[in-house]
Order: sequence, then C-alpha cells, then structure tokens
Amino acid sequence: MSEPDTPGVTAVEAEPAESVAPEIDPRPRKLVLNMGPQHPSTHGVLRLLLELDGENIVSAQPDIGYLHTGIEKEFEVKFYQQSVTLTDRIDYLAPLSNNLCYALAVEKLLGLEIPPRAQWTRVMLTEFTRLNSHLVWLGTHAIDIGAMSVFLYCFREREDILRIFEMFSGQRMMTSYFRIGGLALEPPRGWQKRVKSFIDVFPSRVDEYEELLTNNRIWIGRTQGVGRFPLEDMLDLGVTGPMLRAAGLKYDARKAEPYSSYEKFDFEIPTRTENDVYARYLVRMEEMRQSARIIKQALEGMPEGRWTADAPHVVLPDRDKMKTQMEALIYHFKIVTEGFRVPAGEVYQVIESPRGELGYYVVSDGTAKPYRVHVRGPSFGNLQAIPRMVKGTLIADVIASIGSMDFVLGDSDR
Repeated sequence: MSEPDTPGVTAVEAEPAESVAPEIDPRPRKLVLNMGPQHPSTHGVLRLLLELDGENIVSAQPDIGYLHTGIEKEFEVKFYQQSVTLTDRIDYLAPLSNNLCYALAVEKLLGLEIPPRAQWTRVMLTEFTRLNSHLVWLGTHAIDIGAMSVFLYCFREREDILRIFEMFSGQRMMTSYFRIGGLALEPPRGWQKRVKSFIDVFPSRVDEYEELLTNNRIWIGRTQGVGRFPLEDMLDLGVTGPMLRAAGLKYDARKAEPYSSYEKFDFEIPTRTENDVYARYLVRMEEMRQSARIIKQALEGMPEGRWTADAPHVVLPDRDKMKTQMEALIYHFKIVTEGFRVPAGEVYQVIESPRGELGYYVVSDGTAKPYRVHVRGPSFGNLQAIPRMVKGTLIADVIASIGSMDFVLGDSDR
C-alpha cells in the first residue's frame, strides 16, 4: 500500500546536480632547475640555472665563480719568473699555451730576442698542447652524448702526449717548461724519435675517431642543427676560437697576429658555415690534423743553436757554469733571491689557445714583481653565449651545446 500523502507537502523528484568543470590555468607551469655545479656534464664547476616549461628551456643563466682561484691577484706578490707556475693552473688542459702567452708579454717589456730553436720548440709543444686539449674535449663530449669508445681511444693518444711533456720537462701536466727568455731545460736527447713515432701514427688515429662518429646516425641526430647562434651575437659577446670558425669567420691569431715564428709554418684555418654542434666538432677534428702538420714541420726543420736568450740578468745560467764560474753563481743567486727588474710599461699579448683568443695584459712598475696581470680567458667570453644558445631547446640539447664550447672553468674563475 502506498502511504497517504502528507497534507501540505508535494512530492518533487530530485534533479541531478550539474557537473562543474575544473578551471584550467592558461599559464604554462614552469620549473626552475639547477644543473651543476656537481653535474658531470658541466665539465667542472659550472652551475646552470635553467627555467623549464616541460622539457623546453625557457631561460638559462650560467653561474661561475665556484673555483675562485684568485690567480690574477697572486701574480702581484711573486717574481716574474715565479709566476710561470701560476699560468699552468689557469687553463689546466692548455698549460703551455698560458706559459707561452705570459712569457711573450714579459719578453716584450724586456725587449728580449728569443733564439729560433726556442721559438720553434715552443710552437711544437704548444701544438701538442692543442692536441692534448682537443683529445680531452672530444672524449668527454662524446661520452656526454653516449659514445663510450671514443673516450677510451682519445685518452690512449693523450697518454702518449703526456709522456712527451714528461720527457721534456719532467712533468706530465703542469710543466712550466716555457720560461721568460726561452725554455726551462734543454730539449732532451732522443726527443726527435719520440715525436716522430707519435706524429707518424696520429693522423690515422683521427681517422678512427671520424669512423666512429662523423657518419654515425645517433651522433648526427644529437649534434646537427643544435646550438645554433648568430655570428653577429658571437662577436658582440666576445666568443672566439673554434666556435667562431664553425660559424664561418676565418680568424686565427696564429695567422692574423703571428708570434713565435708561426709565420714560417704552412697550415690551414679550418672553417664551417653550419654553426651548430656538429660543425664545431668537424672544425676541431681538422684542427688536430693541422696541428699534426705543424708539429711535423717543426720536427723536420728545427734550428740549431741556443735554447735561451743571451740575457744573463734574466735567464738562469747553466748548472755547470754556476758551479765553475763566479759570475754565473752571482747571477744565479740574484735572480733566485731578488728576481729581475722589468722596465716600467704595459703590454697586451694575444695567442690562439685551443679554446680561442687568450690574452695577457701585464703592467710593470719597474720592480721585480708585476704591478698588474689580467688574463683574457677564452672560456669566459664563450660562456656568455649559453643563455641565447640554449633558449628554446631541450634539456638534452643543453648537454650537447655546452659540450661543444669546450670551456675550462679555471680559465674563467681567475
């Protein structure tokens, strides 16, 4: 039975409640991410502050200074010759390049004439330094992108180069072999055989690297069209070196402003026009071939004669003379304990390091210690390109882009 209707109450069927759609925020959700300074692919102590929209880079801000060496200030409290050891540690993958640039700057102030044998030896070992640096770059850059074997191959050849450095100077990395006035030690006996055995084989090693990478589909996919950056912007920001040459500008300080007898060597300046990570790779591969070409010319045409300048007030005397001649002993004592005075003045010297234009600005006040030394490191200028280069790319492309720069943080944190 149905219950009787309650007086004054009307039965009404309940209507279903309308479903309300959630409000959608039209603004993209962004994430701020720290990459580094502990991240292995930042190659040292670089911190990148990335603003992300998903996998896309909205903005990137490089943060340097974690190495804080203070080397430029330390120059001011050391004798000119003592400061050579500081230059080794600025760019620890190209110590001899820094030795050379600093020595050339001080030699200009002193008005020293360096013997041809010392100049050619400097050229040869500086090109070995370029090979050493490029091999470390190629191995680490490849391993960043996932190519393990290339890393092992590159360090195989790098080991041979470090043994050559050790043969000349007694040290594998921080050699301090180029000194103001020439070389620290006379080139050792048998160096020609060691250098020839390396340089005869090395071009075929570069071919091996190219067989693994140049036509590799994965390598091409990860590097072609990535990290493009207008040449005009590069020039505005002070970008130099292989990055500039991969954008089509045929500039190299060894040709534009020759130093240490580079004008007597026959070599080419590799350039590309694609201006991407792949183009920078190809430029550096060809640079290694050209460096091998220069080393071979230095080996075959090495002049005879002195390996230091005729400047007893600047260059330490031979050990034999120091032990047998009173005048040599006095010079040795005075140079070691008091240094040597450099005429007052200022000079800026530029060379082409493996990373680009390296410059030393040296100011002398006439004493035995520099008044001011400032280093124009190529890595600092190149790092300024990061924000524009990676904007709009993916996180994985950031790894490839910064790897193609080949920076060294000691070169920036001086």
